[in-house]
Amino acid sequence: MLFLLYIYLLTLFWSLGYRFDMGRLMAPALAILFYYCGVLTEHAKKNWFIGIRTPWTLSSDYVWEKTHQIGGKLFKIAGAIAILGVFFPRFSFHFILIPAIFAGIYTMAYSYFAYRKEKAGEI
Repeated sequence: MLFLLYIYLLTLFWSLGYRFDMGRLMAPALAILFYYCGVLTEHAKKNWFIGIRTPWTLSSDYVWEKTHQIGGKLFKIAGAIAILGVFFPRFSFHFILIPAIFAGIYTMAYSYFAYRKEKAGEI
């Protein structure tokens, strides 16, 4: 809720005529959000509603656990990288978006290969 309040306040001040670098002010909020998502991801128990829900994670408890451990770490790293957007405002969009996309794609691919490895009996 604090994240949404912060976004609301930024939007409100912008609408009132105050001009500022939105990317620079969004970077710390998104960094905290990504980091917190990483914490939650690492501790997510298997369910059908939240987490990294691919067909492979939902089919295997082992794949669920391993994928969420990796995903949690990657989203924490994405949060740490996103904070760099404050110091490099020209590239804040890149520091925020690229690590988050990488974390999502990597965890999806990881879940697939972990599932294949488990089914092949290599685990």
